[in-house]
Amino acid sequence: MTPSDPKLPANNRPDPNLLANIRIVLARTSHPGNIGAAARAMKTMGLSQLVLVDPAVFPNSQADAMASGATDVLARARVCASLAEALADATLALGVSARRRDIVAEVLTPVEASTRLLAEAQTGPVALVFGNETSGLSNEELSLCQGLVTIAANPDYSSLNLAAAVQVLSYEIRQAWLGQASWPQPEMDAASGDEVEKFYAHMETALTELEFLNPGSPGKLMLKLRRLFARTRLAKEEVNILRGILTAAQEARRAAPREPNHGPK
Repeated sequence: MTPSDPKLPANNRPDPNLLANIRIVLARTSHPGNIGAAARAMKTMGLSQLVLVDPAVFPNSQADAMASGATDVLARARVCASLAEALADATLALGVSARRRDIVAEVLTPVEASTRLLAEAQTGPVALVFGNETSGLSNEELSLCQGLVTIAANPDYSSLNLAAAVQVLSYEIRQAWLGQASWPQPEMDAASGDEVEKFYAHMETALTELEFLNPGSPGKLMLKLRRLFARTRLAKEEVNILRGILTAAQEARRAAPREPNHGPK
């Protein structure tokens, strides 16, 4: 008898709301057939939340054909203009990539990622992020994720088809979900993607006002700062504290008397 057996007491069955809180995010997908195949992979494992970021073509008949009975997942799919929008309310986002990147500190196996996602899904939406079929996830996209998931494929040929990668992760999620009826509560009240992005925007504005940021190339320093904070997840309270510090620094800067500019010496 498995935990999913309807004869088991309700408190021993896996919670279907956990799967409903796990979204699969496909970023910049170039071929609509891969979107349909990914939807099919999701539905076979009980996942239903599909989010598409700037797909090249969608909706499309090829996507419907490859979905093969999972067109309901496609019909409910949400299309976003940016990955930040797709992750705005998510408290945990894990990027899937064949290559380890310096931008994300924590690298998880599919089994570890599944356990983490299910535990965090108790309190809100979480996401698995897949990149473009050719180029994968960019450094900018990975900077929006709190961890990296790698599939231990053949090192001589590690490039998985997008839908195959979605199938591997969806399978591991379902196996973990079926094998455990209860999960430990998350250790922190994590900030959402939107809250973290607002903090980064506030920090860029404050550093510019403090003349610490080079206005000619602000992206370089901001990417390094994103890497710094990506090494640890931020709680809602921590974001509020950091933004309070930024606001205090801005107010002190505005109140400080300015030395007159006498021109070039």
